[in-house]
Amino acid sequence: MKLFGISTVLCTLPLLSAVNALHFYFESNEKKCFLEELPSDTIVEGHYKAYLWNEGANEWKMDDEMGIHVSVEELSSGHTVVNTRGPPDGRFTFTSHEPGDHNICLHSNITGGWLSTQHIKLYLDINVGSSKADVQGDLSHVSTLSSKLRDLNSKVEDIQREQRYLREVEATFRDASEATNSRAIWWSLAQIFVLVGAGVWQMRYLKIYFEDKKLR
Repeated sequence: MKLFGISTVLCTLPLLSAVNALHFYFESNEKKCFLEELPSDTIVEGHYKAYLWNEGANEWKMDDEMGIHVSVEELSSGHTVVNTRGPPDGRFTFTSHEPGDHNICLHSNITGGWLSTQHIKLYLDINVGSSKADVQGDLSHVSTLSSKLRDLNSKVEDIQREQRYLREVEATFRDASEATNSRAIWWSLAQIFVLVGAGVWQMRYLKIYFEDKKLR
């Protein structure tokens, strides 16, 4: 069993992906964090299941008294978009307000003792982008073709959000490049003016010097 340190970034999930399932192990006094790069106005849904290791039964069991705390922070603005505690089998949903990296952290309310901690196994599913409609619960009973068209429209919206985010990143990089080029041009012009001024001053000084020598 491989254990990671507190607040270790485990992985970076794909931007526009289907539901990605993973599981990991950690101690009851640890916190696990994920770094997720998102465009603005993107819906993210997460579903987790946490199990405690039962030494007596030698198996993983779900404890209803255990709670899982979920927090999500936008690193660019420092704004916390999610700060909630749920059951060992729970869900969380949030919408990104600013483009960039989002820090998703989970930890349990079980702290253990000074000399011992409890082992936790956590399954996590994260869905980035608009959530898929529940066809079975749809009272309108749309046709299969309509459902596929709706899914395609949802994917197009996700792609458009990603493109807007890439344009924002490109605009920021372009502004930085233009500012750097502008400073380089002004620095070159300043050097030229200094050299020209120094040349003019030397010519005038030499002219006065030679004229003074002739008079003597």
